[in-house]
Amino acid sequence: MRGTVDILHVLRAPVGGLFRHVVDLVRGQAARGHRVGLIADASTGGPQAEAKLAELAPVLALGLSRVPMSRDVGPRDVTACAHVARRSKEVDVVHGHGAKGGAYARIAPARRPIRVYTPHGGSLHYGWSSPAGFLYLAAERLMLGRTDLFLFESAYGRDVFRAKIGDPGPRARVVHNGVAAAEFAPVAADAQATDIVFVGELRKLKGVDVLIAALAALARDGRCVTATIVGEGPDRAAFEAAAQPLGPAIRFVGAMPARAAFALGALLVAPSRAESLPYIVLEAAAAGLPLIATHVGGIPEICGPDSTVLVAPGDPAALARAIRLALDEPARVKEAALRLQSRVRASFSAEAMTGAVLAAYGEILA
Repeated sequence: MRGTVDILHVLRAPVGGLFRHVVDLVRGQAARGHRVGLIADASTGGPQAEAKLAELAPVLALGLSRVPMSRDVGPRDVTACAHVARRSKEVDVVHGHGAKGGAYARIAPARRPIRVYTPHGGSLHYGWSSPAGFLYLAAERLMLGRTDLFLFESAYGRDVFRAKIGDPGPRARVVHNGVAAAEFAPVAADAQATDIVFVGELRKLKGVDVLIAALAALARDGRCVTATIVGEGPDRAAFEAAAQPLGPAIRFVGAMPARAAFALGALLVAPSRAESLPYIVLEAAAAGLPLIATHVGGIPEICGPDSTVLVAPGDPAALARAIRLALDEPARVKEAALRLQSRVRASFSAEAMTGAVLAAYGEILA
């Protein structure tokens, strides 16, 4: 894309893979000479988000706004939409991420910018049969006509959008998430590393309860498998209560950066019930960490030929079998990890992601 472009990214919560994606895009776009700004919720993210945003501030030529945004539909949406509308007036591209960020970017009245939307799962995890799902999916359908460009981080996300919302036609592009070259450096195992590690938000969607049930099944069969659970979330107390019968075999250590978490386990387990294209799988693959994941979302797109060994979601017995096999056959698992590392290095780079996003902007701007 020729010339300098003014780009405004909008998201709600600066946490998880969505935030990681936006941070990488902001850095990549700024490095290529474009002027970038960011809007995010004022109350979520905690100290880690504050630190990451402070690091990002020097490259945000268009500045950072933190405004109140609610997770569900509420009065805060009015002031957030008004703020996004004001900041959108002088940019070329307003790019909304996630259900709320995407809504703010597209509802805000604006003449100049193109309106870009990346769902990151969001509303697509819902179905039309539930009241909340009906509300979110109906809103997505209404905003089809207010979107100039759809960027899906996986073919899976694109196909689900088509099935649930409608076909965006030639406005749709698939641009996979990517990781940086530095993330391919190996991670040294911690002296107190457990057999497995989970890294992610502690909510039912991520399948932590399924992992705990699988470990309990292994314990009943006489196989004690130790685990470290890294992350925070609304269901942490429930997961800790479920893990209590297993005693010290499972430890909860709170949130920390992914690469620091990888040192705490010999095998990453990602037992999600639903995903889009999870960064945690890409990051673990880049680091060469052996992993077990479920056959959901865009994970098969990451794993390619090795996707046949992915585990069915929500099945503790299947997950227990996969964990047992992985721990019993470390050489085979390590070989698979090296194959996946090579695949991610070749096909899932942050540099390629940034270039593809900018190229898509350029097509629409032209």
